[in-house]
Amino acid sequence: MNTAVVTGSGKGLGRQIARGLADKGFAVLVTDIDEEAAKATAAAIGGQAWAMWQDVRDPASHRAIAEAADERGPLKVWVNNAGVLSLGPVWELDDDTVRRHVEVNFLGVVWGSRAAIDSMRLDGGQVINIASLSSLVPAPGLAVYGGTKSAVLGYSISLQGDLLRAELPITVSAVCPDAIDTDMVRNVAHSKEAGLLFSAKKLLTVDEVADAVLDLVDKPRLVVTMPRARATLAHLLRPFPTTGLKVLERFRRLGERRLSAFRNR
Repeated sequence: MNTAVVTGSGKGLGRQIARGLADKGFAVLVTDIDEEAAKATAAAIGGQAWAMWQDVRDPASHRAIAEAADERGPLKVWVNNAGVLSLGPVWELDDDTVRRHVEVNFLGVVWGSRAAIDSMRLDGGQVINIASLSSLVPAPGLAVYGGTKSAVLGYSISLQGDLLRAELPITVSAVCPDAIDTDMVRNVAHSKEAGLLFSAKKLLTVDEVADAVLDLVDKPRLVVTMPRARATLAHLLRPFPTTGLKVLERFRRLGERRLSAFRNR
């Protein structure tokens, strides 16, 4: 049986991706820094799913995870999903918070991709990286988070180029969703900087984003952005960052009104 790894899959989006991969016939290795949450996900999925504790900031942990997956069967899909989110101007974030964002959101993707490629280089496979719509546009209040997600997008595209040049049978995808209705987003709803996250009419659901990720298993694409309307606007603003900041300020104000309603639900 082919195996798949989903990092940070103790709950939320990662859990739903892991469940979907199991439904597709993979033996899924669930990893999370919260070991009990990882075990709960594996138990909920059942079948051939199993769990391991992992701190994605540790490169050795990724190699251990890849080895464990290979022991069960050929590793074919690796989803770098683990992430953290803190809001606020960079000068208001403490050193540990900034470092944690870079190490979890970006370096975790680098270490995971390397471990996956080492395992897949002969028989092929897929690496799927969870980026963000903030990978594409300036995101005031999310500068550190958005910076790490921009790095994930750029890294993913470059990595695919390197794999093509090396003629290795591995595909890379970066998924760039708008804000998702998860605990991670809900936990920052109190922040004065959360307006942009809530500026859409509704948050994306976990199911919507997980379905987009799972579609890539059958039809790989290099970059996926969602939802379509917001993604189109993000692409249009990319060449014009100064204009983008002005437009985003309007969205932030709209989001603050919607956020007030969200808090009062």
